[in-house]
Amino acid sequence: MNCQSYLSQHIQPKTLARRWFLKECGVGLGAIALSQLAGIPGAHASADPIAPKQPQFTPRAKNVIFLFMAGAPSHLELFDYKPDLVKFNGTLPPPELLEGYRAAFIKPNSKLMGPKFKFGKHGECGAEISELLPHLAGVADDITIIRSMTTDAFNHAPAQLQMSTGSQQFGKPSLGAWTLYGLGSECNNLPGFVVFNTGKKGPSAGSANWGSGYLPPVYQGAPFRTVGDPVLYLSNPPGVDRELQRESLDAINALNQQHFAEFGDPQIEARIRSFEMAYQMQATAPDANDISQEPQHVLDLYGAEPGVRSFANSCLLARRLVERGVRFVEIFHESWDQHGDLVKDIKQNCQDTDQASAALIADLKQRGLLEDTLVVWGGEFGRTPMVEGDHNDGRDHHPNAFTMWLAGGGTTAGLTYGETDSLGFNVVSEQVHVRDLHATILQLLGFDHSRLTYKIQGLDQRLTGVEEARVIEEIIA
Repeated sequence: MNCQSYLSQHIQPKTLARRWFLKECGVGLGAIALSQLAGIPGAHASADPIAPKQPQFTPRAKNVIFLFMAGAPSHLELFDYKPDLVKFNGTLPPPELLEGYRAAFIKPNSKLMGPKFKFGKHGECGAEISELLPHLAGVADDITIIRSMTTDAFNHAPAQLQMSTGSQQFGKPSLGAWTLYGLGSECNNLPGFVVFNTGKKGPSAGSANWGSGYLPPVYQGAPFRTVGDPVLYLSNPPGVDRELQRESLDAINALNQQHFAEFGDPQIEARIRSFEMAYQMQATAPDANDISQEPQHVLDLYGAEPGVRSFANSCLLARRLVERGVRFVEIFHESWDQHGDLVKDIKQNCQDTDQASAALIADLKQRGLLEDTLVVWGGEFGRTPMVEGDHNDGRDHHPNAFTMWLAGGGTTAGLTYGETDSLGFNVVSEQVHVRDLHATILQLLGFDHSRLTYKIQGLDQRLTGVEEARVIEEIIA
């Protein structure tokens, strides 16, 4: 008599002993759990929550790679050249400029500081880009530069949360989670939302940057590593083979499925899915993460080096994951908070990220993937035109104006959009708030941001919140 028939004849579900179950039951129960999760006729659970879904209208982009430059790059050193900052270097800014201005550390007597690097016009579009970004300058005709970004927060954690989730408060779903919720995933053996961290430390807002908030936990991001196992403890310990693991997992999944059928707790459903995904990933993730399979000329294009934790490796991995159907890949590079040592540190930041960022665009393009893959680059805010306090080589946090760029996914290539004032302090035309950026990304993915909602506590919640958000039609091709 097998364990299923024994259960049906002798043991009621509520009196089931977990220890006995784990000892006696094995192969076959996992299939029951999975069939229920997949919505097979006769099953009791809901349909697969990350199965591919149709958007509200025809999308321009099907995948997103977000290069999050956490810590906030200085737009004044990279994309927004201001001759007046050179002219008035070392002088006090106009008093009216600072009326009502809130900053993290800046002092009232802080003087203006001119850009530290040269700029030039690049590509047929004539995009003005710093000498620090020679590789990005080489693909200037493939990117859209937005120089008129604004945000509401001037400290890292709340500003990162706003960029990631649309809100400065914890507990809201991330952009990647909303994307997976709306579109599902085209890959059933890798997570639909993958996250890398390549900077000196993790982002200030932590895992909330890729969390699912009030959405079911199946939509949260899965942190991957670029060295060793893609996920910690992915490999089996000594003495545990695939057959033994499968039998144990079947038993655990069946117990979890029983609890899910009784209580309907989405955390249980997410647990079942995570166990199954981990089992599948043991066979697929190491291969997806093995960049040594790439030809040498591709490694050289990115500046990637197998076995090394780097931004370059992560960009190459992002392309490999998108090729395999992963919906959203996010790379956090938390190294851009230059309150001092601006010249030295921003040089290093650009050396670490410029080549690989440009290579990602070129590589996606030559493979025919850029057309439906949206690449987003930027941080949580900008930097002040004034030198910070007593430092002579640093800039403070600045929410009033900053720059981001996008490529592919239906954006208008070779466009520079928006403008700041002569000091790079305030936006003077075509302002783009973070929620406008989110609305535009969702539009490119095939969604009206006001209609992609999730009901929680009686309210239809959305990424862009209740305040007005506009789609930036001018940057859509």
